[in-house]
Amino acid sequence: MKTIKNTLLFFVILAVFSCHQDEKSSVEELFEADRQFSKAAETIGFRKAFVEFARADAVLLRENSLPIVGKMAIKDLFSGESPENIQFFWQPLNGEVAVSGELGYTYGIYTIKSDSVVQKGTYISVWKKDKDGNWKYILDSGNEGIGE
Repeated sequence: MKTIKNTLLFFVILAVFSCHQDEKSSVEELFEADRQFSKAAETIGFRKAFVEFARADAVLLRENSLPIVGKMAIKDLFSGESPENIQFFWQPLNGEVAVSGELGYTYGIYTIKSDSVVQKGTYISVWKKDKDGNWKYILDSGNEGIGE
């Protein structure tokens, strides 16, 4: 009987540890998607990156604007090439993935550099996995105004 209890306890501990590891790896996977989004903004330009990483039903919330709804509206907003003198990058600081593993959020700090001007702000992105299991943002918003 003691062996059965010890075996059962072992499997319970293993299951709890495995769930914790899965949550950790899911969050890290989401952070990596956010970092790849930022890297794409640097390499292919932020306009193309915002289209590439958007879900079909994505929403952008921007200052003094109604919500920009849908990947096609985002593509229209960001039509044209990214200006060469603008660098736009960000880094997630924290986030979380739902227990279901298909929805999560990240938030962090972004930097925009243009010639000698540097602007910093905060952002939040809500992410959802697509049918292929890739993280795509479904909602993105940012706030300007972090001092140096």
